[in-house]
Amino acid sequence: MPDLIISASAPDAGFSVAAAISTDLVREAQRRHGLSPTATAAVGRLTTGAALLAAGLKGKERISLQIAGDGPLGGVVADAWLIDDERVGARGYAKNPAADVPLNQRGKFDVARAVGSGSLQVTKSFEAGQPYIGVVPLYSGEIAEDLAAYLVNSEQIPSVVALGVLADKSGVKAAGGLIAQLLPGAGERAVAALEARALQMPPITKLIAQGADAHALLHALAGEAELRSHRTIDVQFSCRCTREKVETALLGLGADDLRKMARERTETEATCEFCKKMYVFTSAEVNGLASRLKKV
Repeated sequence: MPDLIISASAPDAGFSVAAAISTDLVREAQRRHGLSPTATAAVGRLTTGAALLAAGLKGKERISLQIAGDGPLGGVVADAWLIDDERVGARGYAKNPAADVPLNQRGKFDVARAVGSGSLQVTKSFEAGQPYIGVVPLYSGEIAEDLAAYLVNSEQIPSVVALGVLADKSGVKAAGGLIAQLLPGAGERAVAALEARALQMPPITKLIAQGADAHALLHALAGEAELRSHRTIDVQFSCRCTREKVETALLGLGADDLRKMARERTETEATCEFCKKMYVFTSAEVNGLASRLKKV
């Protein structure tokens, strides 16, 4: 089943909804970072949530989600953006990818314990102008509830968020999510109805593992509500890193540190935190960067 997001609206019921299948996306993140099962669940949930939010962006806008927690994961980060009108690119990582904790009392991944207490930062970057940054305390550490709390508290959009990852030491079996948001003018009755349907739904990963696609997830939440204006967007693991961006980061060290680095090492390696791609610079290239600073 291919990774994709389908979004639709239910004007008569007062909400819009987007559903994602992200199994391959999460599987690729696990492979690149060597994520433990619990870290896979945390990174997978946050990256899927970022992809769902990115489906509503325009042009070169980008959304970044950063969880700073005091749990063993040490923090989780995810980025997502529109590659074009038909594709969303997403990436994510955990600061301590091998960190793991026992399952909770319900036999589920204890993401809340792995994340700990802390905050969720949401950054929206635009093609022009300053980015918008919102920070809220973590509501539960389970990520879906934290995103819903952010949307209602920072953006005043009552929302229902469901995110799930089914994984073990052998790999990712299923991953996906839903974000439903009230439309302007919808009343408390619409909120209650939406929350009731969300509580009645089986777990996201159970539905996906049984063969449900994104369209089926939409209708599982919407129930009898009439859905309109379907839009489909492919989802893929992608990274924005380039050699030029790494050079810019190295230039930030200053000419003296660069020259010292060139003297002490025949090669300097820099690895992207998101995709683990390694960039190698010879001592001559590092000296060349120092010379560029001198010219400036």
